[in-house]
Amino acid sequence: METPKRRALGRGLEELFNNEPIDYEKMEEKIVTTTPKEEIVKVPLKELRSNPYQPRKNFNEETLNELAASIKEHGVFQPIIVKKSIKGYEIIAGERRVKASLLAGLEEIPAIVRDFTDSEMMEIALLENLQRENLSALEEAIAYKKLLENLSLTQDALAKRLGKSRSHITNMLGLLNLPESVKNMVVENNISMGHARVLSKLEDAEKISDLADKVTKEHLSVRELEDLTSSTDTFERKNKIHRQKEPMNEHYVQLQESIGEKLGTKIRIKGRKLEISFANDNDLNRLLEIMKLN
Repeated sequence: METPKRRALGRGLEELFNNEPIDYEKMEEKIVTTTPKEEIVKVPLKELRSNPYQPRKNFNEETLNELAASIKEHGVFQPIIVKKSIKGYEIIAGERRVKASLLAGLEEIPAIVRDFTDSEMMEIALLENLQRENLSALEEAIAYKKLLENLSLTQDALAKRLGKSRSHITNMLGLLNLPESVKNMVVENNISMGHARVLSKLEDAEKISDLADKVTKEHLSVRELEDLTSSTDTFERKNKIHRQKEPMNEHYVQLQESIGEKLGTKIRIKGRKLEISFANDNDLNRLLEIMKLN
């Protein structure tokens, strides 16, 4: 039979993991404030290991040292949250506090032990990093992929749970299709997220790598890269008839930019027509999913 404590915790998590975007701060605060002081225990730091779903692999050394100095002087004010495992404990929330405590020379840390499910552990790990210390673009994309696969969520459902737009989730996931060399360029900020988003719509890995190199060498803008990846546009530019163009309605210009940003593709309004560009079948399916037509 389920214990009252577990039932109470379950209701709290269900409430926070329902239809509204999940707020990590509120979730952790709820667990800490509803836990009696006698249930906060001291756990040896050597018995702790990272949450297996923790997407962040690297932690900012400067901020860790600052936290370690504070802990050395004042101690750990807020307990971490852990799950009992076969050997020791898995960290659910508070890995930065654990690392900083080790730097401060502590041997124990206050902790709240809770029996989280794997899906709850995964969501909490992602939330702590997204809402407290931003992940890199690729770390974020990997975390989204794990959530979709392990929680059997649609992109739309995941977007609502995280308070993100559906197009943001789709565009981030597209980064995972890039060649490793191009992913490294994103991590090292040699190409922007806008460039990466355009490249992620292509299927030819060699072409993607060549274009990424061209972006860095020639300092191409995202718009210039979009033109290069559109064969239709290239044909039109080579064969266009030079004639004076009528100035576009300013409202249409703003609409092009707004819709293009939401869909993550090039948009044109010509006359009474709205043109939506796509690179290939995969990109078309991505657009149809965003527009809920697939």
